[in-house]
Amino acid sequence: MRVVIAGGHGQIALRLAELLRRQGDEVIGLIRNPDHVDDVAAAGARGVVLDLESATVDDASAVLTGADAAVFAAGAGPGSGIERKDTVDRAAAAKFAEAAERAGVRRHVQISAMALERAGDPAVGEVFAAYLHAKAAAEDDLRARDLDWTILRPGRLMNEPGTGKVQLAEHAERAEVPRDDVAAVLLALLGEPRTAGRTLELVSGDVAVADAVAALAS
Repeated sequence: MRVVIAGGHGQIALRLAELLRRQGDEVIGLIRNPDHVDDVAAAGARGVVLDLESATVDDASAVLTGADAAVFAAGAGPGSGIERKDTVDRAAAAKFAEAAERAGVRRHVQISAMALERAGDPAVGEVFAAYLHAKAAAEDDLRARDLDWTILRPGRLMNEPGTGKVQLAEHAERAEVPRDDVAAVLLALLGEPRTAGRTLELVSGDVAVADAVAALAS
């Protein structure tokens, strides 16, 4: 399987690339910074410099051509302002999805966020509200496309080692989840096309990743 990951230098993306490499898949990681090529290579992926904020849909489609699956794991990240929440978390996601459509890459997994309804809560702050609005808009855009999409909403991301045990459901109480386990779930979702058309929330739990994904696919 050939997989293209947008946001290829992100912590989850690097973990996913390593898992895909272990099972013999070809991985391409889209990155903004040429200095990150070596890090992406160390994880088992080929880094391609393509800034989705400034690239055209055709630019992205050219990289996606011939792939079996696409994963949107990009984000403006901590410290970015309201404008980049929109240009990355919404607009880049939509551009990547449109590029996948043009390239004929039907399987599409997009990382989103939990508690998007909190965007209207004044307590969350205007930057985080903009992030939540952007993620919600990116979800809406993807759902309207002719793709075999799955949206994954992880809880609070942690760097502790993964447990391999999760709660994966259409609705879950917001809680923590290690990035290792998010990557493991992404890998399982890519291998299970019957999860297409689902929006899933992910936190730590007591069900093995393979079993959690299989239960949703049955």
